[in-house]
Amino acid sequence: MDYIIGMDIGTTSTKAVLYDLKGKALAYSNNLYALYRDTNGMAEEDPDEIFDAVIHGLQEILRKTDFKHGTLRGVSFSSANQSLIALDKDHQPLTRIITWADTRATKYAEELKRNGTGNLLYQHTGTPIHPMSPLCKLLWLKNEHPEIYTKTAYYCGVKEYIFYRLFNVWQIDISVASCTGIFNIFNLDWDNRALELTGVNRNQLPKIVDGYQQTLHMNAGYAKILGYPSDAPFIQGAFDGALSNLGVGAISKGEVAVTIGTSGGVRVVTDHPVIDPKERVFCYALTKKLWVVGGPVNNGGVVFRWARDNLFDAEQNTAALLKIDSYDLLTKIAETVPAGADGLIFLPFLGGERAPIWDADARGTFFGLTQMHTRANMVRAVLEGIVYNLYTVLLALEEVVGKPKSIMATGGFTQSPLCRQILADIFETPITIPEDFESSCLGAAVIGMKSLGLVDDLKVVKNFIGKTNTYEPDSNNFKAYRQLVPIYIRLSRQLKSEYQNIADFQRGQA
Repeated sequence: MDYIIGMDIGTTSTKAVLYDLKGKALAYSNNLYALYRDTNGMAEEDPDEIFDAVIHGLQEILRKTDFKHGTLRGVSFSSANQSLIALDKDHQPLTRIITWADTRATKYAEELKRNGTGNLLYQHTGTPIHPMSPLCKLLWLKNEHPEIYTKTAYYCGVKEYIFYRLFNVWQIDISVASCTGIFNIFNLDWDNRALELTGVNRNQLPKIVDGYQQTLHMNAGYAKILGYPSDAPFIQGAFDGALSNLGVGAISKGEVAVTIGTSGGVRVVTDHPVIDPKERVFCYALTKKLWVVGGPVNNGGVVFRWARDNLFDAEQNTAALLKIDSYDLLTKIAETVPAGADGLIFLPFLGGERAPIWDADARGTFFGLTQMHTRANMVRAVLEGIVYNLYTVLLALEEVVGKPKSIMATGGFTQSPLCRQILADIFETPITIPEDFESSCLGAAVIGMKSLGLVDDLKVVKNFIGKTNTYEPDSNNFKAYRQLVPIYIRLSRQLKSEYQNIADFQRGQA
């Protein structure tokens, strides 16, 4: 029997799944690491902690598997996008990993929007102007940390750093490159205008390679530590959102993937680059021939966690005593409240927001709060607010690529039956949920299989997805949601003028 490992280097952990060549998951590992928020707007990770998580994840999989009767064909990678590491001439880090969630470049993003340069860049790169992008992070480093900027010989993201340490190769897949804001999605090269703006030259950036690129000859020390077979390549892969689409089989026209983990996203695959005249959605590569159009959101499951940790101490203690999951208890509490939370609306912008408003200063709001509302209303409103925001991304996506034919959803948030039903009701369409929700790992594995010649077409993934459950929208809930969604949309726009004011006040208090 042959095997392949799909590995996803995510924001909060690195996951690895061992698959057979029929897509069946046989072994799993998950290694967590810290997200450092030492100052206002910071969201950084330690590159060595993540490197160790990759090593430990592979060790765990290799230790769990008996390869006497089979062969490991390779490891294929997914990773979070829009991370940035500054390296010295010896490829040693001068910074930690500045993640997509870091908002310290807000001033530079807003300046690009005001002066029109941002729109010109978006037309070439498909990356909406936002402090998440390495483009804006480079401007921030250049202007606010010249002592680092002038010492930097190279720039890369997390996956490229790991490949360099393991193989001494300096390369980046087209998918991750396309998310940087400095890559031209039409000529498939670093964008001249973006390079000139940031002052970065091509020699400082990794070589752009296809996601099917295979890399062999791991550094001897790490190969020995892992016990990794010398003839099994690492495959470059793609960024996690694109591979999540692949992993749920949403790669044909009109097939939409919704992901709700710590953050979230709504995406569809096309066969050519697509630009949104209103700059609400991104366009990134899956491969050189497939493009992912969609919108990412900052505020997914992390908002539910905030509500649990700050509003429901007693319930957490009760769940611990009963030895049940605290999230399950909270969703049962939310079920006691009707759809629409009795007119309580929550704008979930606890970490600013990306799509569709692209405003790092956006802030969370409970709207419509009265004496009749309880914490049960509040937790229901939080869950609905997360989905309202995803629905607004879908509406923007429909304008650009047309109405969806089907919607697949995955991620930890979708493991709750109530959350699945809220998703179906607000979207007013059937939502299909695969039982295996590590979609980025499966997507990476399929890219690896295609690279190795083990499958002929990426669409073979539809045979690997396994059992799914479809949730039908409940017409009894339409009336409430049809009235509340327009209010939600107007609120998120009308409060824009005050987001910067309150954010400036908060920054002044930090």
